[in-house]
Amino acid sequence: MAESIPKNYHEAVEYIEELPRFTKKHTLWHTRQFLERLGNPGLDRKIIHVAGTNGKGSVCAYMQAVLAAEGKRTGFFTSPHLVKINERIQLDRIPVDDDLFYRVFLRTLEAVRGMEKEGLSHPSYFEFLFGMGMTAFADSDVEYIILETGLGGRLDATNAPEHPYLTVITSISLDHTEILGDSLEQIAAEKAGIIKGDVPLFFDGSCPEASAVIRRTASQKQVSCREISESAYEIQEVSRNGIAFSRKNAYDKGITWRVPICGLYQVMNAGLAIEALEYMFRGGKIRWERWVRAIASVRWEGRMELVAPHLTVDGAHNPGALAAFVQSIRMLPERDSVLPVIIFSAVSDKKYEQMIAYLAREIRAKAYIVTEIGDKRRVALDELSALFRKYTSSPVYERGDIGEAVETAREVRGDSEIYCLGSLYLVGAVKKYLAGGNGQC
Repeated sequence: MAESIPKNYHEAVEYIEELPRFTKKHTLWHTRQFLERLGNPGLDRKIIHVAGTNGKGSVCAYMQAVLAAEGKRTGFFTSPHLVKINERIQLDRIPVDDDLFYRVFLRTLEAVRGMEKEGLSHPSYFEFLFGMGMTAFADSDVEYIILETGLGGRLDATNAPEHPYLTVITSISLDHTEILGDSLEQIAAEKAGIIKGDVPLFFDGSCPEASAVIRRTASQKQVSCREISESAYEIQEVSRNGIAFSRKNAYDKGITWRVPICGLYQVMNAGLAIEALEYMFRGGKIRWERWVRAIASVRWEGRMELVAPHLTVDGAHNPGALAAFVQSIRMLPERDSVLPVIIFSAVSDKKYEQMIAYLAREIRAKAYIVTEIGDKRRVALDELSALFRKYTSSPVYERGDIGEAVETAREVRGDSEIYCLGSLYLVGAVKKYLAGGNGQC
């Protein structure tokens, strides 16, 4: 990398965006050396480490909302961002502003330059941002730091802190198989790599193959663990505005919880977060009404998010997330009367043919509109359209521009709802397009 120092926020972002061209992923030892040169920021705070295939961000958001309601300051490191890179480093669920981003960038860069002089290589894109996040959290004097893993868990940079307060593992399905393994057991073993001795664990037990691996790892490390199954809650009502549910235990019996997102999987995510929070506030009086309001207030971008009239975006980008999307659509009361319009795109390292086949089989759509995202890993329009035509007789439209895809969906929808899915990059692109004043159907 060039030795010149970026002079402002925009140049700092450009520097970070160039890192994938010059750097590679490093070992946890390297990341710990990096943190040490930053002064080990944040390692003295209560760190909540969250791994899993799907639902990580939502679980983090629910936990942060309750902590905020209890007057606790939190730092939240998440990925990817949808619109702006600042989204990855949040204080009390608000992305850091450009000034703070630039200040912690300069301090992080200074530490990196010192590492390079010692013969240590430059941290990767994700590692650099992780260092920035931990620095921002320490500077802001947060009590809790919530770390969402980027990929896997065992070797992820966020696994560098050796003494977290507790760990959480969300639902597990097939994703990043070229890196994490091509079976649920292998992927679960990578996620279970965040489990540490004497650190309590809470996990989603809805996948038997994954749960067996997690339980075995916890036993080997003599870790106290709490497994949350689908029988732990009861759905009371599902609407496009959210889901009402109750938990089947003695602690909050009779309380109705509401998640303001119509994705059915959000009930498990909220339940998992609540279980972990109960542990964190053990020994004290839990003010359930405050927690209920906090959970109901959560807004999580890109997860069954209504972004314009009749237009919902969902970040489903792997088979497990797509199955959850289908399950959610089927629960909506109007599903039998009007067929949806679906905008779809994907990146090449995902199981996109499997996703398309499942989607075409499980949801009868009025039309499919395929488009391309602005990423070098994008799947070409003609390949996507050919796959949809292979598995469905519904009309398939090709639109190379995101805006054209949205407008075509609006033209053909009639009384239908529009859903955009297949890639978080697509979600971000659609939101950018709508932010430009194209939000009305």
